[in-house]
Amino acid sequence: MQNIFWGLLVGNLLAVLSWRYVCAPIATQARLTLYFHLEKIAGKDLVKLYNLANGVLFCFLAGAMITVSATAVGIPFNLEMPAFDAIYPNSVTFVVIVLAVGAVISAVAGIGYDAVSKFANIAAPWMVVVFFGCGVVALKQLEISSWSELQAIWTESIQFAQGGEVRTSMGFLEVMLFAWFCNSAMHIGMSDLSVFRFAKKASSGWATIGGMYVGHYMAWLAAAFMLAAQIKLTQSTIPVPGPMAYNVVGIAGIICVVVAGWTTANPTIYRAGLAFQAMLPGTSRLSMTLLAGTVATIAAVFPAFAFKLLGFVGLYGTILAPMGAVIFADWYLSKPLGIIPNQAEVSGKRINKSVLFAWLIPVALSLYCIMVLGMTTWYFVLPSWIACGILFLIFSRLRGQQPG
Repeated sequence: MQNIFWGLLVGNLLAVLSWRYVCAPIATQARLTLYFHLEKIAGKDLVKLYNLANGVLFCFLAGAMITVSATAVGIPFNLEMPAFDAIYPNSVTFVVIVLAVGAVISAVAGIGYDAVSKFANIAAPWMVVVFFGCGVVALKQLEISSWSELQAIWTESIQFAQGGEVRTSMGFLEVMLFAWFCNSAMHIGMSDLSVFRFAKKASSGWATIGGMYVGHYMAWLAAAFMLAAQIKLTQSTIPVPGPMAYNVVGIAGIICVVVAGWTTANPTIYRAGLAFQAMLPGTSRLSMTLLAGTVATIAAVFPAFAFKLLGFVGLYGTILAPMGAVIFADWYLSKPLGIIPNQAEVSGKRINKSVLFAWLIPVALSLYCIMVLGMTTWYFVLPSWIACGILFLIFSRLRGQQPG
């Protein structure tokens, strides 16, 4: 249990610091989206490749959140949820619900940034109260009266869920890295340049404390308590969000899970739409956002994206976040090291090979370790980020991309 409490505490703090001191300062000074800023350094054609990876992976993430919402919408219809290890949908009804939820979420994202932010402002305060209520009610269902009793039932629940295995599958380091890097593409990966470019000053990066400690700390602890209560009451270890919340706080839980999935999928589809629009100049933001929503909704039909989300967000962080190191290194280190900032813009090159190989080499090695050797995705986000930044500077010097 201490791994969860302390791992989330430290990991979420590191995420907040990454937004405040890595992403927000560049955003509030350059006032550029990720895609345009990267285009000035990497070149238009290379950014198209990156935008394709960016948009597709964001669509898969949004699809997972649509699936989460669908697990709640299906409760009034007595929908049998897909098994936790399922890859394909288990019924036509599930597919119909996913398509309906995806269509609504995509429509709101398509209206634009104002609609996305207004929906979040309305939904977030109420959602926080329900998450808190879920945790309190779940603790009541566990019938505990002391810290030692909580530790005991927590250990019993983990052991039951792991089929009798006592040793935890996620230690402090894994929990901390997960909490830090589950949003790595947004902070050290610089995707949130697109959001923070509207901020008046870099200190707005501290606002992420609300999301990290209300959403990623309190809500995740509440989810853990709910699963422990579910194990005690029904002996079910399947952590499907909709039924878990419904069993604790009823209809409010259904609505909360729908909104929670919605408030994550909405801005993610919006970001993916921006990536596709940057990749295809001349297209409208609305059409590309709806395209992203369509891809996300199709992905949502396959429950594996949601049920394997823990590993997936580490994987997409490993692929996307290193490009943020290129922006960071170019912004802070190019001039001191005698390298031309914004190399592609100055030279007119459509592909900056220094960026291309600096990105591909660490990502390829990381994917080999993850896919072939079966290593945990969370261990590779930061090393890939650091390696990409260093290689970019080395290759730029070797290729003579210097002033004069």
